[in-house]
Amino acid sequence: MFLIGEALVGKEPEIAHVDLIMGTKEGPVGQAFASCLGNYSAGHTPLLAVIRPNLPSKPYTLVVPKVTVKDIANTAKIFGPAQAGVAKAVADSVEEGLIPRDVVEDWVILCSVFVHPDAKDYRKIYQYNYGATKLSIRRALGKYPSIEKILFDKDRATHPIMGFRIPRLWMPPYLQIALDIPDLERTKRIITQVPRSDRVILEAGTPLIKKYGASVIAELRQVAKDIFIVADLKTLDVGQVEVDLAFEETADAVVASGLASKDTLEKFVYEARRLGIYAFVDMMDVPDPIKVLESLKEMPDVVILHRGIDEERGGKTRWELIKEIKAKFKDGRILIGVAGGIEPSNVTAALKAGADIMIVGRYITQSKDVEHATKEFLTQVGLDMDLFRVHTE
Repeated sequence: MFLIGEALVGKEPEIAHVDLIMGTKEGPVGQAFASCLGNYSAGHTPLLAVIRPNLPSKPYTLVVPKVTVKDIANTAKIFGPAQAGVAKAVADSVEEGLIPRDVVEDWVILCSVFVHPDAKDYRKIYQYNYGATKLSIRRALGKYPSIEKILFDKDRATHPIMGFRIPRLWMPPYLQIALDIPDLERTKRIITQVPRSDRVILEAGTPLIKKYGASVIAELRQVAKDIFIVADLKTLDVGQVEVDLAFEETADAVVASGLASKDTLEKFVYEARRLGIYAFVDMMDVPDPIKVLESLKEMPDVVILHRGIDEERGGKTRWELIKEIKAKFKDGRILIGVAGGIEPSNVTAALKAGADIMIVGRYITQSKDVEHATKEFLTQVGLDMDLFRVHTE
């Protein structure tokens, strides 16, 4: 048996973080326990968790410091409140029935503990390490988290130490604002006027990138912060190279032209997936978008139906094409964006047809009131998906 638990409890500088593994003495956890107990490295000496000297908890628990201990003051924090907090949490888990009593002689626990060098309050060190250990044990035995929770939270969560969020397109529909004006300062001013919403995507337009180069994406990031940014490179060749360019400048997505060769598109999608950013394919002037998609080994994340008014007079409307693509690739996770002539008056029709991203340029960027123009679309696209987020842990 091999169980894993983790928990973060408290506030800095006494904050406690525990990584824990539990298992039988005869298995890999027992082997790791024995090996770790005999491994005395400078500043990371493992020690048995004891409630007081000469009274270890059972199952036997090994406390392993995460941070290098450099002096006697920090050693006392580990060999005192942290060690006692871990030991008491284990003992209480047995008393409360969380750990079955009939396994205490057969199991061992390895508990990796973080104690900040600046921590001073011994009571908080004890309390936080007690709480983190107890929660880790509960989570290990409950096999927390479930895969369902991981998949639900992975695009909603923000790591507190990282300090920024990586936006993902997990809850369409969205409003994508095409920043096509080849004027960096004016574009930055437009971004500051856009209402903050999880529904907003910013597009570094082709004219802007052609004038300033791919580095303009990073320039926009300084203003846009956590907003999802698409680099509209309209890649026609060297798919991998252009994805790398966008990635290095912090783009969340990059756009290739559907007119590119099959080989270029496949390399483009592969590289985007490898780097963890979105692959958009713009079907402007592509006679048969479905045929292009069927030829690819891997589907792009987003298909843009970029069709002008003249095109629609003689053939299928975008709305009909959206339905066909959705029906044809219903087992995939492909999103459909619509661009060209999108106004508040036709957003409802696009949404009813199944569009996931409304791509709007001049209606917003050349408006005298950027905020108001943006809200005309957002009121139809939907509420900010973060409005009812509840902290539960």
